[in-house]
Amino acid sequence: MAKAPAAKTAPKKLPNTPTASKEDLLRFYREMVLIRRFEERAGQLYGMGLIGGFCHLYIGQEAVAVGVQESVKQGHDKIITGYRDHGHMLAAGMDPKEVMAELTGRIGGSSKGKGGSMHMFDVPTGFYGGHGIVGAQVALGTGLAFAGKYRGDDSVAFIYFGDGAANQGQVYESFNMAQLWKLPAIYIIENNQYAMGTSIERSSSTTQLSERGASFGIPGEQVDGMDVLAVRDAVARAVKRARDGGGPFILEVKTYRYRGHSMSDPAKYRTKEEVDEVKTTRDPIDHVKKLLADAKATEDEIKAIDAEIKAIVAEAVQFAQESPEPDPSELYTDVYLEAAQ
Repeated sequence: MAKAPAAKTAPKKLPNTPTASKEDLLRFYREMVLIRRFEERAGQLYGMGLIGGFCHLYIGQEAVAVGVQESVKQGHDKIITGYRDHGHMLAAGMDPKEVMAELTGRIGGSSKGKGGSMHMFDVPTGFYGGHGIVGAQVALGTGLAFAGKYRGDDSVAFIYFGDGAANQGQVYESFNMAQLWKLPAIYIIENNQYAMGTSIERSSSTTQLSERGASFGIPGEQVDGMDVLAVRDAVARAVKRARDGGGPFILEVKTYRYRGHSMSDPAKYRTKEEVDEVKTTRDPIDHVKKLLADAKATEDEIKAIDAEIKAIVAEAVQFAQESPEPDPSELYTDVYLEAAQ
């Protein structure tokens, strides 16, 4: 007698495959959509002339800042990055109204309109700024890690920089000191593969950026930066190591920016087809939506988040437009001066 065919069962999830609850996935979706919609409106305001100077958008890289933030003790740990910084600010918990007002140079901004797109700070969230000089934040962030160790306060410094900055000399001086003193520093290389406008294959003799600390004895790991769960888990491991006294760690996050280097960059160094393929097959927000579908999230739950974010961004734009420009006297505040003799 022929055996009945065995019942088919769903394949088990691999033990190293990241998982998350439906509630966490909804939160990740909300945080990433906030960054995406905020940046889209920032791009529009720049085109209207309401944002001056430079403006570097984070569209496409949202999973990085959101995934990293899961391991950050807000207000206790330190975060520092370069000039593509709006996404990090929002992920850190800064008020979208204050961020948008700062972008437009208004007094209601987090730095009273004096920092603009690239130089915002926020003490309550532990955000130590975007920085306009390529790689400068790496040395400063290493100093933040040193301060935490010196004080013995169990804080960790999250130091973001890009694949272009990875070739800067000050980065390697920072690596050396961090490993020498076993500093609690997590170096997060947001490898979006094109730096300012040159592919990593043309600009770097070695493209495995997670291995850049090998000569100093700093371990590293490469992670898919389009997968918020993969980023979350990799950062959690690195942070536990740092808090346990293991010293610095290099995390190379492979990501991709959809827009040019800045709003003034037409990005002719890559094809439209290449960008479209990433958007279609690897978009970080679409990835979370698929996970939400598997977690039985309803269409109404997704739509509610979308509507909430739309309202938040609209409110931020309105607040920025209605906030006055700073008085010229603000030029003399928040500045260190020598005491009069």
